[in-house]
Amino acid sequence: MTTVLIADDQPMQRLGFRMLLESQDDMTVVGEASNGTEAIRLVDLHHPDVVLMDIRMPGLDGIEATRRVVATGAPTRILIVTTFDLDEYAYDGLRAGASGFLVKDAQPEELLAGIRAVAAGDAVVAPSLTRRLLDAYIHHLPPSATARPPEEDPRLAPLTDREREILTVIGRGWSNAEIGERLHLAESTVKTHVGRILAKTGTRDRVQAVILAYDTGLVTPGP
Repeated sequence: MTTVLIADDQPMQRLGFRMLLESQDDMTVVGEASNGTEAIRLVDLHHPDVVLMDIRMPGLDGIEATRRVVATGAPTRILIVTTFDLDEYAYDGLRAGASGFLVKDAQPEELLAGIRAVAAGDAVVAPSLTRRLLDAYIHHLPPSATARPPEEDPRLAPLTDREREILTVIGRGWSNAEIGERLHLAESTVKTHVGRILAKTGTRDRVQAVILAYDTGLVTPGP
């Protein structure tokens, strides 16, 4: 049973989410929050598998709430919900540690599939959409006075040359199937490499790996 916390300041939105989720045999709603502070308290109380996190809420917003939940090291995973698919705050939410984002007017089956994917440890942002999002809002990356060339960044030191190559193309928005086809690898081998990349770099999922590829300079904005 996947446990879900709904964090949204609109009562009707929370009701709609609750009705949908509780119609499923494998999901249950453990609580509702109307702001970020309440969401953090309820995460600590109920330890849900997934939080549906709105961005714009009074007081503490969803981005800062996401950041604080992730900082605790809790296994709870955050799924950002936005009004627009390229909401400028969505990137900040991913950077704060969310495992993906969906739009509020997504089809019910898309929302349910997204929650199940996040609960299983996957990211729900399609690679092509991840690239589009990051390209659009890459200027949100803070400039670093200590920026290093990719080959010198210590976060990449544990990776083999092949893993670094695969992380680079993940950052370019390639799916596992595309990586396998273009690098002449079995898709199962690609999945193994991706898993090792996540473990070695301490990234939670594919979305965070894409952000790492940008942060370290393996991938830069543009075509």
